[in-house]
Amino acid sequence: MSLALLRSRALTGLEAPLVSVEVHLANGLPACSIVGLAETEVRESRERVRAAILNSRFEFPNRRITVNLAPADLPKESGRFDLPIALGILAASGQIPLDGLDACEFAGELSLSGALRPVRGALAMTMGLGRDNAARAAAGAGPARAFVVAAENAPEAALIDGVTVYAARSLLEVCAHLGPLPDGRLPRAEPLVALADNGPDCPDMRDVRGQAQARRAMEIAAAGQHSALLVGPPGTGKSMLAQRFPGLLPPMTLEEALESAAVQSLTTAGFQPARWRERPYRAPHHTASAAALVGGGGNPRPGEISLAHHGVLFLDELPEFDRRVLEVLREPLESGRVTISRANRQADFPARFQFVAAMNPCPCGYLGHPSRPCRCTPDQVQRYQSRLSGPLLDRIDLQVEVRAQDQQDMLDGPPGEASADVRERILAARARQQARQGKPNAALAGREIDEHCPLAPEAQAMLRAAMTKLAWSARAYFRVLKIARTVADLEGAGLLQPGHVGEAIQYRRALRGP
Repeated sequence: MSLALLRSRALTGLEAPLVSVEVHLANGLPACSIVGLAETEVRESRERVRAAILNSRFEFPNRRITVNLAPADLPKESGRFDLPIALGILAASGQIPLDGLDACEFAGELSLSGALRPVRGALAMTMGLGRDNAARAAAGAGPARAFVVAAENAPEAALIDGVTVYAARSLLEVCAHLGPLPDGRLPRAEPLVALADNGPDCPDMRDVRGQAQARRAMEIAAAGQHSALLVGPPGTGKSMLAQRFPGLLPPMTLEEALESAAVQSLTTAGFQPARWRERPYRAPHHTASAAALVGGGGNPRPGEISLAHHGVLFLDELPEFDRRVLEVLREPLESGRVTISRANRQADFPARFQFVAAMNPCPCGYLGHPSRPCRCTPDQVQRYQSRLSGPLLDRIDLQVEVRAQDQQDMLDGPPGEASADVRERILAARARQQARQGKPNAALAGREIDEHCPLAPEAQAMLRAAMTKLAWSARAYFRVLKIARTVADLEGAGLLQPGHVGEAIQYRRALRGP
């Protein structure tokens, strides 16, 4: 038989479309051609595959070899196709049996010695295989396929329920697995052990002394999944609050953990098993480019906002970021997704994160400080604050002033409330939201807001008066209404009262001129 067919996976954003690897051997001058929109890394696999086959004590066919990666219009990159190409050549030349090839999909990069090296995106590829197996089972199209990957990729790939994952260390081990002898079977990979729900391993809120209003705002943000902006002089604890914010969030569900881990697996660093079910916390420097935030490149990779999926994105010194960089946040804050378009492809990445930012009120940082005078002119303050566009500020739910504290309160005051205690109230509020509407308050839209945010007459009058006086947009009005809903949920109230609305209103007035 001079034709072999195997299956592997490509990567397009977080999607992993099926790729058929067809290998044909024909008479003619010895040559090896790879077709099917293969990029440089894939074309270079010819030399890696040749050396791996020879060093694994197989014979490299002295014939004309054609490798087709179908579909032909789907770009293929990375060295993940080395293993299926090598197996296809060995099967087409009759050195290994063809029978077991259809039962598995293969992905892995080969070293010259024949050892298997890990590739990025193993978890995303396994998720794609899992969906296809479910579709095949529903259609009665045949048994489920297993996945053969490098041993280093196997623990993360085995996280997907319903997919059998085999861990291989070399080309020889894979060939023995496909042979008739039972003692040559590859070991099945075991999934990672989930962390116990005993809270994330991060700094505790009890370290923050004072700042009752800012701590309360962080609690509301965590309870309703709201974005937050902390405004205040240097040294008031803005960064401390942000670093402790992940400790207030509910534990990740299995679905959230898998999505977050799949995004992490697309990066060069890969997914870290020790951080399984730990909410990501990303804090890029203010010199980061727009591509670093949203992702990009010739082969689109996820950026910081996608790496913060189901976690926290913290931008310190917010006005120091380039304005064009900040504007790219507007769409993901609304939609929870990022679409990167290139001439020959389009990649979608999830980006449902909680946005937390911090900034000083003016260039010198001491506007409104009780003991240190501000040295900035009104024009300087205006220019500094105007680095943040109105549309971006409009999308930030909570805008909180973090005031400078009295020295005695800061040094001798009692410690703050522990994160675990605050987290209990947040979990109770989240449970009320899930029971009522099946989603956090920040995700409410359209008629859902009217249905789930009923106002007492006095509260409605207060909210309308504030909208008129403060010249809010419709977006700002509904965001304040959703914040009031979260405040009521923390208290266990159903109807929104004036106290709930009044507290929500004060979280939209952090920025002020001189």
